[in-house]
Amino acid sequence: MTVSSAVPLAEFEGRLREVLRSNVEFIELIGEDLVAAGGKRVRPSITYLASRTLGSGEGHPLDTDLAVCVELLHSASLLHDDLIDDSDTRRGRQTAFRKFGNVVSVMSGDFMLSRLLVLLSAMPASLTRAFGETASAVCEGEVLQFQVAAYGDYSLEHYLQVIYGKTAAVFELAARAPALLRGADERLTEALATYGREYGLAFQMQDDLLDLLGDEAAIGKPVGGDLREGKATLPLLYLLEGESADEVGEILERRAAREGDVQRVRDLAAAQGIYARTRREIARRSRLAIEALHALPPSPERDLLEAYAAHEGERVR
Repeated sequence: MTVSSAVPLAEFEGRLREVLRSNVEFIELIGEDLVAAGGKRVRPSITYLASRTLGSGEGHPLDTDLAVCVELLHSASLLHDDLIDDSDTRRGRQTAFRKFGNVVSVMSGDFMLSRLLVLLSAMPASLTRAFGETASAVCEGEVLQFQVAAYGDYSLEHYLQVIYGKTAAVFELAARAPALLRGADERLTEALATYGREYGLAFQMQDDLLDLLGDEAAIGKPVGGDLREGKATLPLLYLLEGESADEVGEILERRAAREGDVQRVRDLAAAQGIYARTRREIARRSRLAIEALHALPPSPERDLLEAYAAHEGERVR
């Protein structure tokens, strides 16, 4: 079984377009951009696969609406993220706030959240609570990231809190929500939540690794973006533990403002084995995600969930 045969993405895309329909042209255009940009659709795919794992291969009538809810929460956060980060592009396209302005971008994100609430109104109340808690975690992760950079209060604990909020919380929701929809027992619900959380952490760690040590042609943007924003990601935290801690700390404090700063950090990371060390942590998190799924009965859908996590360390963009 392949993801394309197990996940009805054509149905998902059609429903997403329908839910985002608006009489206001600018909102409609941002929604069309979201659908057209596509992306890997990892989060809704997890939702479909988790539901079918619980249903012995059978879907639930509300799977598509639930997957759309997950994508709407993620997409709304990206609209806000791009404005916060002053990003020019997203998935190779001009960001909404560059194209339409700050107010339109923010309000379009809020529109997506309102559509999400409408869909949730037809689902169990436990899902409304779960989505609300996840949205809170996303906001807290984003603000904490700026707080840590402002205070220079870098630590592994803060880093994990940030990437849980920024990324892993939505992955956790994507995997756990089908269990809430189906009324699954607590053991299976927690197993899927653990899978999503650990896979989400691995996913963000891989993103952070690629941002510093990836290939610019592959990732489609200049490397060192996090460093220039004063964000101490996992590779930088490892460098701050080592012999070049003072130098790296100074570069981070000035946000790589000098020519050659980013390359210097890349060279130090290469010399100190930071790439391999970060890859080991990504692999460890991926293994924890896979092990959590062993609480569920074997199935082709479970195999696909495992494959997502197992291949995370191989992603190059």
